Amino acid sequence: LLLWSRSVIPLLKKILRTGVITEPAVEVDIGPRQEIERLNDELLRILGRALTIREVDAGSCNGCELEIHALNNAYYNLEGRGIKFVASPRHADMLLVTGPVTKNMENALRIAYDCTPDPKLVVAVGDCGCGCGEVGQLFGENYATCGPVDNVVAVDVRVPGCPPTPLALIQGILAA
Repeated sequence: LLLWSRSVIPLLKKILRTGVITEPAVEVDIGPRQEIERLNDELLRILGRALTIREVDAGSCNGCELEIHALNNAYYNLEGRGIKFVASPRHADMLLVTGPVTKNMENALRIAYDCTPDPKLVVAVGDCGCGCGEVGQLFGENYATCGPVDNVVAVDVRVPGCPPTPLALIQGILAA
């Protein structure tokens, strides 16, 4: 009981003083949603099927992955628009690569790139993967990392941000 009163009660007091902290609601324009619908029709016309993406974590802190996972929630509904995530690079049209490429993931990223059928697209996600910003410079080439994604495989589109928003990710995918 003594341990509980020393640790839990001050925490509860702090929670009561602070109250509920949330971010204000973000106004999203309809443009990206209409663009996704247009893209879906174009993808079906060109590919005859959905655009498939393989996400590769090459050594990130998982901040970008959280935003990528948000693309499949009910709000953004990327899969309902004809863009799907797959488990194998052999079934992918696009690689979505996050993080500075670590030495341990360098060979795995090259294998995933080689296994992706042509024509393939590569999107580098986040400041670490793009090699830009303070975070990107912090995780440059060193004993443990190869640096940005384009030091290992050819990159078609870069989506900067730490982490980038889901809308920025959608715009990067559409740009590719």
